[in-house]
Amino acid sequence: MVIRVVVADDQALVREGFRAMLDRADDIEVVGEAADGEEAVSLIRRTRPDVALLDVRMPRLDGLAATERVCGDPGLSGTKVVIITTYELDDYIYAALRAGASGFLLKDLDPDDLRRAIRTAAAGEALLAPRVTRRLIAQFAARPPRPAGHRARLDTLTEREREVVALVGTGLTNTEIARRLFISPATAKTHVARAMTKLGARDRAQLVVFAYESGLVTAPGP
Repeated sequence: MVIRVVVADDQALVREGFRAMLDRADDIEVVGEAADGEEAVSLIRRTRPDVALLDVRMPRLDGLAATERVCGDPGLSGTKVVIITTYELDDYIYAALRAGASGFLLKDLDPDDLRRAIRTAAAGEALLAPRVTRRLIAQFAARPPRPAGHRARLDTLTEREREVVALVGTGLTNTEIARRLFISPATAKTHVARAMTKLGARDRAQLVVFAYESGLVTAPGP
């Protein structure tokens, strides 16, 4: 299966660079480019790609607002949004993930890492670059949990599903979760999928957000 991708960035050279890197893969096709957020949302609605790479800072409509529109559109449930940025983690990126983004990439990543990230996002299996994931988790861990707003959603999960969501929150893959809980990777994947359905999460990135905001995972002690 060919993974269809839209690239949105206000710099033409950046768009061309991403296209050149992605076009080297036989299983990835760039189906369109956009120079601003408004154009990106329109293009995504028209082409319905598997993955949309959205720059954080764009004219007319920024990456966060574009993410909210795409992820809030039931007709685009099959499109995974990945934020691309030159910036370190900040509240903007946190808000983008809460809005439904599947993850984010820094623009200095290697071509192989970009292609791998596109495949990972399309599969909905994990957050993206490990070094970015570690920083993301550290940022979430520094925030106080907000369990009150998530109590009803927590109550929909079984005890095992809570365990699994907590482990997803620490950045573990399905295989790593399986080893930790002495279950098969297929069973771990099933628990993750059921938790995502019950919590209304588009992907694992939103499970990480929920794990920290609900208090299932907390910051480690000193």
